[in-house]
Amino acid sequence: MSKERTEISEIGEFGLIEHLNENIKLKNSSSLKGIGDDAAVIASGDHVKVVTTDLLLEGVHFDLSYAPLTHVGFKAVAVNISDVAAMNAVPKQITVSVALSNRFSVEAVDALYAGINAAAEHYGVDVVGGDTTASRSGLLISVTAIGEALPEQVVYRSGAKLNDIVCVTGDLGGALVGLQILEREKQVFLSNPDMKPELEKYQIVTARQLRPEARMDIIHEFRELGLVPTSMMDISDGLASELFHICKASKVGVTIYEDKLPIDKQTYDTAVELGLDPITCVLNGGEDYELLFTIDQKDFNKIEKHPDIHFIGHVTKEEEGKYLVTKSGTAAQLKAQGWKHF
Repeated sequence: MSKERTEISEIGEFGLIEHLNENIKLKNSSSLKGIGDDAAVIASGDHVKVVTTDLLLEGVHFDLSYAPLTHVGFKAVAVNISDVAAMNAVPKQITVSVALSNRFSVEAVDALYAGINAAAEHYGVDVVGGDTTASRSGLLISVTAIGEALPEQVVYRSGAKLNDIVCVTGDLGGALVGLQILEREKQVFLSNPDMKPELEKYQIVTARQLRPEARMDIIHEFRELGLVPTSMMDISDGLASELFHICKASKVGVTIYEDKLPIDKQTYDTAVELGLDPITCVLNGGEDYELLFTIDQKDFNKIEKHPDIHFIGHVTKEEEGKYLVTKSGTAAQLKAQGWKHF
């Protein structure tokens, strides 16, 4: 009798993580938080360390036909710094491991590391180690980031409470729309190499895809304001998907409002041009690396006039579910259709 086979696509990325986590037991008292948040949390004297790692593969996470190696290097660091920010911690060190095929020259590796070093300088982190090895299938980059915070500053996904205000930074949907433009122009070029890519009018959205920015500026402002969110995540898989994670971890529901969702004019106009629904791009786009967080109502006055923080909804009881109230006032059930890894 043949052994039963379960496809990874049947359970998805997060189902796979939960499945693997079932057999992992934390043995050391210093391991305060393991799998299940944006970063692990480890006791370290008066402080805690947060540790996160991300893997970027050519052909899956980036396409070198339109992504410059310098941008790839910067992004590989930024996406990890974003996870440190999501824990309300400050990044201190990174390690970088790369696997390279023989089509990469020393000059190409220099370009990649120019981006890595630029990001390290930008975020104030030290590159303290890593590994290099050969690859038979293009470029692979793995970055591990280590951050630091006081125990009372660390923010998990699981702290959202009834009537908390749901907030997001920046604007959403741009990275997905930028990716669609880059893919479209790549196809135009492949069909006619004499055609020059038309990217000038899409600079905001293509930059959101090629060189995202981790929102450490917001974390530093939280420190100055004495504000600690009740829960937080970064938006890597889409706003709706991340809201589902917070709701599940915190055992709450949520209501958000369509007319409160932040979207840049270029993102909106380009989505319409591409035949995409702008609100779907905002909810399910991913790779924006903005921060999604909840705050206690008493903290609202600390950030109510912040130009780059938007109040998009509130936390409800778990049994009330997860809803988007449309501009017409209709409550529609939220669906999480973010980035699928498998």
